[in-house]
Amino acid sequence: MSVSVQSENGKKILLLGGSYQQIVAIEAAKRLGYYTILCDYLNDNPGQKYADKFYLVSTTDKEAVLEVAKKEKIDGVIAYASDPAAPTAAYVAEKLGLEGNPLKVVEICCNKDRFRKFLQENQFYTPKTKTYTSIEDAFKDVKRFQFPIIIKPVDSSGSKGVTVLYNENELERAFLYALSYSRCKKIIVEEYIEKKHPYLIGGDIFVVDGKIILWGLMNCHRDNRVNTLVPTGKSYPLFLDEIDVDNVKNTLSQLVKKLGIRNGAMNVELIINKKDHVIPIDIGPRCGGNMIPEVLSDIWKINIAEISIKAAMGDTIECKLKEPEYHYATYNLHSNRKGIYRDISFDKELEQYIYRKVLYKKCGDNVEYFDNATKCLGIIFMKFDNLDKMKKILSEMENHIFLDLDITENE
Repeated sequence: MSVSVQSENGKKILLLGGSYQQIVAIEAAKRLGYYTILCDYLNDNPGQKYADKFYLVSTTDKEAVLEVAKKEKIDGVIAYASDPAAPTAAYVAEKLGLEGNPLKVVEICCNKDRFRKFLQENQFYTPKTKTYTSIEDAFKDVKRFQFPIIIKPVDSSGSKGVTVLYNENELERAFLYALSYSRCKKIIVEEYIEKKHPYLIGGDIFVVDGKIILWGLMNCHRDNRVNTLVPTGKSYPLFLDEIDVDNVKNTLSQLVKKLGIRNGAMNVELIINKKDHVIPIDIGPRCGGNMIPEVLSDIWKINIAEISIKAAMGDTIECKLKEPEYHYATYNLHSNRKGIYRDISFDKELEQYIYRKVLYKKCGDNVEYFDNATKCLGIIFMKFDNLDKMKKILSEMENHIFLDLDITENE
């Protein structure tokens, strides 16, 4: 447990999760003068070095976290960039009468089958879908779906446990793979959506008093050579026509209204299909991972971590956005092979556009095949004054990055 110090304003905030990507929220809370209390189930989490007080408690254990909250007499709670912890934060806030979105709403957003049901009941476009707990039931129903189909856990994020199937031959393997990532042991099967545009639409929006004040929408990139499902980065601005952007914004506004979201960040992912329908894929009741809040802060010249903390504490939020001067992108460093990490470097052409590097690996660390977001090696941030140049660089990233790896798998 870290040494405790008195906060500037006497108020306490409980933060759920102390990973590298969550440290920014701890630092933001401290800058704002709050006493920071951290819960995490890992005893070596890096966030504990920054928090005023640390409890070795799982962020998905609602009752254990509630006990910490009561003991510390907290004034606010936040699950920054954490989908599994978001229901816990909402549960604690509801039990203690603190600021936060309704628990029922948060649970809908964090559970894919409940979210699909909500979309259907509220006349949003959504693919044909069904939830299963047994492989036998899935086999009985599979011919009712039009291939390709997607199989995924109902309660995971970061593309963990997700498979696209083009026939039923690999159904059992895909089902068991999805099940291995589901805490509630349920999987969802849905028909694959053919996109109108090359990229999914994703990023974060920010809501104040039920209104969206920040549209942090970006293009979601994938490395099709490695994995067509796992995001490898974002780029701004959106590569969409104005009418498509308006349709996306209208869909999100209606979602926020019908869900009853009051305040805070929402991580979003949507697709426009070939019939021009906007289809919500995921709406997470928290800031996005992969350092999405950081790049949006750079784009709009605000501090999203700070306004997220303020929302959790019920403070007034003033958000003056500046028109972006550059085109921005992030890239999630990854590998298509297992091995031992030695180094990573970038050629001169790419290097001139990089303004920040966040590397998770050091020499000697294990590197895994990039099949979900947790296998990321680090993130680079880039900005360009020419849109065509950004598009060209992003289309050929594999030619600009050199990963030094000692291979440990059979080639």
